Amino acid sequence: MISMEEPNAIIDQVAEQVSERMSGQQAGHGVDHVLRVLKTAREIQAQVGGDRFVVELAAWLHDVGDAKFHDGVERSAEFAREILRDLDVGNDIIEHVSHIVDNLSFRKGSAAKELSLEGKIVQDADRLDALGAIGIVRTIEFGATRGQPFYVSEANDGSTDSSKAGTGKTGIGHFHEKLFKLRDLLNTEPAKHIAAEREQFMRAFLDQFLRECGEE
Repeated sequence: MISMEEPNAIIDQVAEQVSERMSGQQAGHGVDHVLRVLKTAREIQAQVGGDRFVVELAAWLHDVGDAKFHDGVERSAEFAREILRDLDVGNDIIEHVSHIVDNLSFRKGSAAKELSLEGKIVQDADRLDALGAIGIVRTIEFGATRGQPFYVSEANDGSTDSSKAGTGKTGIGHFHEKLFKLRDLLNTEPAKHIAAEREQFMRAFLDQFLRECGEE
């Protein structure tokens, strides 16, 4: 049994269980993603405050039952409760963490409930992982698993706006339809600052990419 006087030991046990459960999940949606979210969440928490223990637990557990790998059924909050109960974590913390895990995703839409500061930190860290160089790679990798092209030339997609050439059901389309809107959805000022830098990089990448494709 792990006592609540040993938060680091609890984090280590959670990390081990999450790593086992998410083993084999595709890059960008596996433990690599969780580790980046954890790193960013720590950075944001150091600036805005909140309970670091809750932030770290929620960061580790936020995708442990991702619907993409569980037949379309989101099970992260369920698994979070299961893991934390097995470690004898206090019920207040279990409910706080599971509430965060259950409500930070885009999938919840208008049904999502208000997040605590800790929840907002983890939500921001999760969304930031869709931006910047990592965001570009994740978009390309995920599209490849679904047979979705990153780009279709203007001549082939009927577009007359070169700034959005190759959008439609493409990776570039995902940039315009979702990723470039993320900054306005963030909760904390540190996250917004990081997002601005990462979005600028992505836009520069797209400009260069389209120039090389002759879509100036």
